[in-house]
Amino acid sequence: MESLISTIIALFFLLGASDALSRTIIVDKNGQGKFRTVQQAIDSIPENNSLWTRILIKHGVYKEKVVIPKEKPYIILEGEANQLTSIEFGEGGNVVESPTFKLFADNFVARNIIFKNTYNNDLIKLDDNGKKTTWAPAAFIGGDKASFRNCGFIGVQDTLSDAIGRHYFYNCTVVGAIDFIFSNGQSIYEKCQLRSVTDKIGVPGFITAQGRKGLKETSGYVFKDCYVNGTGPIFLGRPYRNYSRVLFASTYMENIITPEGWSTWDKKSLNFITFSEVNCKGPGADMSHRVPWEKKLSDQEVAYLTNPASFIDQEGWLGKQPN
Repeated sequence: MESLISTIIALFFLLGASDALSRTIIVDKNGQGKFRTVQQAIDSIPENNSLWTRILIKHGVYKEKVVIPKEKPYIILEGEANQLTSIEFGEGGNVVESPTFKLFADNFVARNIIFKNTYNNDLIKLDDNGKKTTWAPAAFIGGDKASFRNCGFIGVQDTLSDAIGRHYFYNCTVVGAIDFIFSNGQSIYEKCQLRSVTDKIGVPGFITAQGRKGLKETSGYVFKDCYVNGTGPIFLGRPYRNYSRVLFASTYMENIITPEGWSTWDKKSLNFITFSEVNCKGPGADMSHRVPWEKKLSDQEVAYLTNPASFIDQEGWLGKQPN
């Protein structure tokens, strides 16, 4: 009998048990759940778990730094729908140590959560004329096969470190002024809002700073059916590394984009940078004064980059994540 049970369990995992939701852990800062903090709930999950575990976070502001280590895959962080659930902290000065939320594990889902770093906002309020903004990410995303739906990422400088792995953002809002989506992830942002707050810094800002290192790397940022608004002027991006790749497709841009659209960084070569816009609309999408080195992609290249199945979802992992 014991042997039969072991065989059934083995088959269960073999046939895709990781797609099933095993349990829900409730977090409530007011004490009505199993844990009062998000980190306590994450710490309670055993390492190398292979079944999806949902952490349901009751509405409220959770002032803590949260880390999901590499050894803890298959976690869902979910806030209450139509209620404010925010994870906030105020630390700056280091893109590695300062993020409010850090994800290292593969196979991750977040829904209905705001990730916020208040550090630069606090500086601006304290001293409008003296202290300058610094690196203060709201989130670092360093795991593969991660999706974010109806989430917010709020900061001023380096808001979202979209760093390593394949990621999908749907109906999310990213707020910032300087390089507020940066690093070397391979990601599609669909129907997302990119909100500039360059009025906080008083100089032109940058939405993206993508860090692709070589032609063989598959990374890049694709913005599909998105909306760019807020304050300006702001550039669509600047190259963090020599092979930077960013595409804005079918995106509406308010009149906050600099006429040239894109900027250089230091003395990086422009030969291998892929910055492109396709079928974008709005007053900020006027391309008549764009930089001459902006790339014109073929229809096939655009189709490949904007299709999740070809660019980030080759194994169909998005469809296997629990609803």
